Amino acid sequence: MLASSSAGRAALVGAAILAMTDHAAAQSLSPAAQRGLTFVRVHCAQCHSVDVASESPLKIAPPFRDLHLKFPIDSLARRFSEGISATHPTMPQFRLEADQINDVIAFMKSLER
Repeated sequence: MLASSSAGRAALVGAAILAMTDHAAAQSLSPAAQRGLTFVRVHCAQCHSVDVASESPLKIAPPFRDLHLKFPIDSLARRFSEGISATHPTMPQFRLEADQINDVIAFMKSLER
C-alpha cells in the first residue's frame, strides 16, 4: 500500500510541476500567442500536444512544437484561412478567421525556441 501511495504522490508532484511550468511559459507569451494558446487548447489539444514536453494524446497527431520542422510556420497561414484538411479521417477540417490565424501562428512560433 505504501508503494502505490508514494507513486500517487510522485504523480501529483509531477503534475504540479508541469502545471507550474506550463503556467510560467504561458505568462511569458505575447498577448497574441496567449490567445493562440487558448485557441489550440480548446480546438487542438484533444489530439495534439500543445506544450514543449508532453506527447500528443493521439499518436498520429504531431506535437505542435515539431510542426516548424515540417512546415515553415508562416506558410500555414494560407492553409488555415482556406481550411485545413488532412489525409486521415480523425483530423477535422476547419477554417480560421484572420485574427485567429495571427494568434495561432504567434503561439506556434513561440514553440520554435
